[in-house]
Parts: sequence; C-alpha cells; structure tokens
Amino acid sequence: METTSRAEPHTARGVPTARRAVAGFLQAGFPWYGLDDAFSGPRWLGSLGTAADGSVEHGSVGHGDEPSIHGELSDDDQRFAVVVTLASRPVRRSPDGTGVLEATSVSSAAWLAGSGLLSRTWPSQLERALRQDWLEQQTALAWDLADSLDGGGWTTLTLPVDSEPTPFHYRESDYGWVMAGHAARGVHIGAYGRGMSAYGLGFAVIKDIETYA
Repeated sequence: METTSRAEPHTARGVPTARRAVAGFLQAGFPWYGLDDAFSGPRWLGSLGTAADGSVEHGSVGHGDEPSIHGELSDDDQRFAVVVTLASRPVRRSPDGTGVLEATSVSSAAWLAGSGLLSRTWPSQLERALRQDWLEQQTALAWDLADSLDGGGWTTLTLPVDSEPTPFHYRESDYGWVMAGHAARGVHIGAYGRGMSAYGLGFAVIKDIETYA
C-alpha cells in the first residue's frame, strides 16, 4: 500500500505540542471511526496517510494515554486504544497512469494496526543501534500475520460497529492487541491497544473530528 504517513510534532518532553491540523482529516472522502460514547477518556488525533496524489488514504485517532517518545510511561503504565480507518479501494490506476495500485483490504488494516502498535511499544531497554533492527524484524512478522488472517495467529472477536455486531480478526502479543474488520460505510477498521481490554470496546462514526483536535 503506497501511502505516506505524516507524524505529529512533539516537544522535548515527548508530549505533542500541537494537534495535527484537523483540515487533513476533513479532506478525507470517507467517514472516520473512533471508540463510541462508552469511552469517556481523552481523545486525540494520530497519524494521517496520503497517496502520491495527496488524497487521504487512512488515518488514526487515539484514546487514553498519548504517545511519548521518551518513555515517560513504562510499558505497564500505558493505557491506550488507537483506531485506524482505511478507505476501501479496489485495484485502481496509479495517478501517473503508468501502473496500478493494489486494493485495500482488512489485511491492509491489520498491517497498519500491527505496525502502529510496534511503533508505540518497542522495548525501551534496547540500545538505539539495535532498535531499528528489532523494528524491521517485528514489522516483517506483522506483515506476514496480517497477510494470513485465517491462520492460527488470529481469533474472531465480535464487537459493535455503529451498534451492529461485527466480526473482527483479533490477536494478542507481549506488546498489546491488534484487530481488524470491515465497516458497512466503505471503510476497513483496524485497532490496537495496550492496558485497555479490547473485549468491551465499541466503534462508531466520529460525528465531529474536531473533538479529537
């Protein structure tokens, strides 16, 4: 999936200084999903992924503890759930007309969620020189797992999406949990988290994305 993710700026303390400009999320031609009203904690904008032509392909919104690049919270203290919304697209021509772009799928959403979890939970005790090697190895493993959703690494978890029971592919690891499924509004949903149980979550269309800014 050929997209570019734009990261959110942080201060020296690792806390975001400015929420991502909500204008980017408003440019999407699909609805954004987040946790439903049963979640009453903090909400924040995450990364945004765009195609080569600048169109929005996917993005994420967070719930709970915001990211910290300096490990101010230990792995055991982190409590968050991030929801990834991915536009459902068929195979299509590339913007320059020289090739085709692959279709998006539930596997694509699982990959985005799995790689997102890794970016939040890499082992802080690793030396900096070893972190990239670890991340590359784990990212390759996450892709293999996402590409085989019917394999033994996944179970089925049914959760409400817009109040409708919806099956998700779900797996747990030492770093947290990951899930992916399909919503009825032309999008795929991925999610990942740590410290918050996935079993009681529900998803709903975000009525006003500015509430996350």
